[in-house]
Amino acid sequence: MRDDLPFVEQIHRDLRDVQWPAPEEIRFRARRRSQRRIVVATVVLALAGVSAVAVAAPRQSPSPDQPAASASPTRHEISTDALLQPADLTLPVAPPKYPWQLSQSGLGEPVLLDHLLADCRTSQGLSLGWPTSILSRSQTLLREHPPGPRNEGDALVSQDLFRLTPEAATQLFTGLDDMIAPCVEWRSVGTLDTAGVLSTIETVHRWAVTQRGFAGDDAAILRDSLTAARDVKTGQTDGDDPPPILLAVVRVGDTVSVLRLGYDGTEAELRQLAVAAAARMCAAANPAC
Repeated sequence: MRDDLPFVEQIHRDLRDVQWPAPEEIRFRARRRSQRRIVVATVVLALAGVSAVAVAAPRQSPSPDQPAASASPTRHEISTDALLQPADLTLPVAPPKYPWQLSQSGLGEPVLLDHLLADCRTSQGLSLGWPTSILSRSQTLLREHPPGPRNEGDALVSQDLFRLTPEAATQLFTGLDDMIAPCVEWRSVGTLDTAGVLSTIETVHRWAVTQRGFAGDDAAILRDSLTAARDVKTGQTDGDDPPPILLAVVRVGDTVSVLRLGYDGTEAELRQLAVAAAARMCAAANPAC
């Protein structure tokens, strides 16, 4: 674990000079996304070829009293229609105009719920327990902003949308309690470098599942209530306890979405977004809504 990881909570609260990628970097990511789309298209075409062979195989027509079963077509690639749209942002922080949208797709990505939750488990010698997705698409919705550098406060919401096997998607939710059980009170210790002076500080994280079953086929809100960083040697703390870290996890069919607000929002606001996300996920889910 890197020394600076325990201080994410301070950055979440105080840091306002993080720079977003330069246009060249965004274009590079777009090219990489296009390459991934080609791979996804190849997979879909391969699947379509298999289906064509199956259709070409001889088969008997159903008898009049046994009509052929109709099945919804299987969805493969995750389209942008399945993601939250700017119109879904009815939160108090939403800008009057549509925000910017950065999106990227992937193959075989782990369903990472939170880096701090991952640190908690690995620091105790435990496996991460993240299932691996088949396909994924991620986005960040940003406030509309004049040309120039961006900062962390411009982010409104981030969303990761994954397609899993149906069994893995269901197991993610049935195993949530076991996943966070070792982290219900986790003491994170690290080193802080202040003008060349090193000090050891600690922060206590308390993970919990606070809400369930409010959207889609399944849903949960995870909350990390953390304390202010405390100097282990002097006992002094850095201000008040920061706001909790919140994330929502939603399942519709074989798709799972992980949502995080880009500001100090409430559970009610996050839940509202999760409900909107579940409705959008119907465009990608198997079976169809």
